[in-house]
Amino acid sequence: MKTDKKDNQVDLGLRSFIKNLAYATGGAAFLATTAPWLSSCTPEKLEEVRKEKARVALIGAGSRGQYHIHNLLKIDHAELAAICDTYPVNLEAASLLYPSARTETDYRKVLEDKTIDGVIIATPLHLHAQITLDALSAGKHVFCEKAMALRMEDCKAVYDAYKASDRALYYCMQRMYDKKYIKALGLIKEGLIGEVVGMRCHWFRNADWRRPVPSPELERQINWRLYKEYSGGLMTELASHQLEVCNLAIGRIPSRVTGMGDIVYWKDGREVYDSVNVIYRYSDGRKINYESLISNKYNGMEEQILGKDGTMDLSRGIYYLEEDNSIPGMRQLLDQIRTGVFASIPTAGPSWRPELKSEYHPHAVIDGQVSVNGGQSMVSSDNDGSDEILSAFCQSCITGEKAANVVEEAYYSSILCLLGNQAMDEGRTLDFPEEYKIPYLTF
Repeated sequence: MKTDKKDNQVDLGLRSFIKNLAYATGGAAFLATTAPWLSSCTPEKLEEVRKEKARVALIGAGSRGQYHIHNLLKIDHAELAAICDTYPVNLEAASLLYPSARTETDYRKVLEDKTIDGVIIATPLHLHAQITLDALSAGKHVFCEKAMALRMEDCKAVYDAYKASDRALYYCMQRMYDKKYIKALGLIKEGLIGEVVGMRCHWFRNADWRRPVPSPELERQINWRLYKEYSGGLMTELASHQLEVCNLAIGRIPSRVTGMGDIVYWKDGREVYDSVNVIYRYSDGRKINYESLISNKYNGMEEQILGKDGTMDLSRGIYYLEEDNSIPGMRQLLDQIRTGVFASIPTAGPSWRPELKSEYHPHAVIDGQVSVNGGQSMVSSDNDGSDEILSAFCQSCITGEKAANVVEEAYYSSILCLLGNQAMDEGRTLDFPEEYKIPYLTF
């Protein structure tokens, strides 16, 4: 929709992101092969929409929805037309952030508004699929929180609806718009760490996930993450991000999954696991080892791609090369002679000394942009891609252009999370179901 916005008011955040990323990665050709979804938000296309605004509505005004409002306030080509929520407390709080937006309690009234170009869905997980389907049917572009749905059949229904639609659909997989992730994935494809032989991810926190409830009847509405009727627990809330980048790094989808899940510490009536250990196996034998725990945060969060020649730590934006991990044997021996400290098994000499993680030298993926994450949410951390992906969505609301691979990545990460939960619930190894395979990547 046309506005009177001044010519110099362009989304400098997204433009700068693309420009700086191209500089950091070595150019547009690198971006085209590594991050094809960025082709829908180039500086040239930003120039096309600088005098227009996407009129969007927010459905779900809790903490996550309010975070999106803060980002919308920084996007020049976006206008928040309406805010919708069934919980008055959330609706009021969100309205204070964007007073000009009208408020609604029924999302269907938002979808009936012909002046609204797109919707942002930040509701509890069990509502994602139906609202997305209704929004696409109403001709709206959609930006939805991960995961795609609570059930695998609903994920497939949403994917099929999207493929049959001419509307853009985005999921908040912000790592796809994070400079350090994009650069790191490109370096992996270029062979920096050699052939990928495995992946390991974990996400540790120390919090009960519980929010205060003013009245008992609101328990499940407010603390929906704790109940299987509404939530996929640690897998859909955390692992979805990490499985996505593993699949991007290896260029294929796991074929089998097994795991164990338990309620170890937070025995407070919740139904979802507070401790999960899941192994995803690819058809060639490579694996993702995934672990999450929310009663100890010491190890924080890591997403490591293990190569024959090195290790890429995506979450921190650093990599380690295997050649950096040890001191030459003769130097070790000389140091032992100098210090008088010798190996406990003299016949073996220095070669028996175990390699230690601390001995590897870290290299920055992007100079001056190393992240230190203590296990808290990547969302809301600086330069995590959240601003950029929402800005790209608003641009698509104007141009109608779909971002490549975003829906497919969200689909497979969602299915894999749900499959992991099923494997843990049933205590058995599961093959990836044939009926949920789509033409994207390989098995």
